Amino acid sequence: MGLGSFHRSHQAWYTAAAPDWGIAAYTFRNTELPRALNAQEGAYTMRVPGETDAVEAIGAISRAHAGVEVEPWLRDLASPEVEVVTLTVTEAAYAPPEPGRDSATARLLAGLRGRYRANGAPITLVPCDNLPANGAVLRSVLRASVSDDARLAGWIEDHVSIVSTVVDRITPAPVSGDAEAAARLSGLHDEAPVVAEPFTEWLLCGSFAAGRPQWERRGARFVDDVDVYASRKLWFLNGAHTLLAYAGLARGHRTIRDAVNDGRLAALVQEWWDTAARHIAVDPAEIAEYRRNLLIRFAARGIRHELAQIAHDGSQKIPARLLPVLRAERAAGRLPAPVVFGLAAWLRHVQAGQARDPRAAELAEAARSTDAVRRSLLALDPEIGADDELVSAVGTEVRSMAGRGSVLTTRR
Repeated sequence: MGLGSFHRSHQAWYTAAAPDWGIAAYTFRNTELPRALNAQEGAYTMRVPGETDAVEAIGAISRAHAGVEVEPWLRDLASPEVEVVTLTVTEAAYAPPEPGRDSATARLLAGLRGRYRANGAPITLVPCDNLPANGAVLRSVLRASVSDDARLAGWIEDHVSIVSTVVDRITPAPVSGDAEAAARLSGLHDEAPVVAEPFTEWLLCGSFAAGRPQWERRGARFVDDVDVYASRKLWFLNGAHTLLAYAGLARGHRTIRDAVNDGRLAALVQEWWDTAARHIAVDPAEIAEYRRNLLIRFAARGIRHELAQIAHDGSQKIPARLLPVLRAERAAGRLPAPVVFGLAAWLRHVQAGQARDPRAAELAEAARSTDAVRRSLLALDPEIGADDELVSAVGTEVRSMAGRGSVLTTRR
């Protein structure tokens, strides 16, 4: 479930090393991408920029489906030949199904219900989105959704495994010129190319109810606990991305590379990392090396990671990426300046009407209110919205940004 660039640069790339497995890929809104992939028999190219660009043809996708193709989805989920479902659906999609409304969790639940009725074959779900304890989150959503159906609930507990993961590979959204570059390097015409950085990581924790591809052939690691790795990635990589997105847009930048090459923003990121490092149970030498590598990755040529893309769904991302460190700092009696600045930049982004967020209307109303800072922080988390010192500090920063006349739109 999920056919975007990240799925193709990550899970499909790992699966390509297991030629006895294939992927039936489903996307919700995009109709052109499934058409293009099916015309190419599921094959596409992945370009990895570097001193010498590398291009690889990937053939793990057997067929692709648009979101309107509900019946094939239900048939596939009912088939015992389908043994694993990966999900790359964004953090915002992990919400309980609502009656009469199509969503990722509603569609997943419909598929599981059909499988239960058809044959009850065991299956494994592998969420691949940047949520802390993503497996536990998905399990809790499913449990809540079937609490009124004891038999289905029992079957899900006994026959549906859920594996928690940490995933990492910077994969920008497609831009014009990607297809031409892939064709120039590979000689292949490709209407669905992907560009990704060289670095990739996949950590998985949990058991599989049936079979699985040998993802370890390409370096996937199966570990006993992913929580600390999830925090490391969410705070240091994703948290820095979020800060750079809102602060970088306010300073007129468009990409992560542009933002991290801005001395003021690079200092902001280093200060954020110093703050986060106080609260993670990882060897300091390992964290120092991780930070050095992140700076290299952020500044890499050829990876055009748009800040506007990263800024999407802030109400879902900020609680996982910034707020755990903020809470730890507040418990120690400190008010972390990087988080204050990031929250103010996010609020200015919302006030400018730029937020693309599942809660955009609610956030816009809060941001326009007479008590905009408190109401906006309450929308993120009741605890931080009730923190008077934090509310005051964010308000001061918002007024300072407004007084400086910060640029709030990306350059065209």
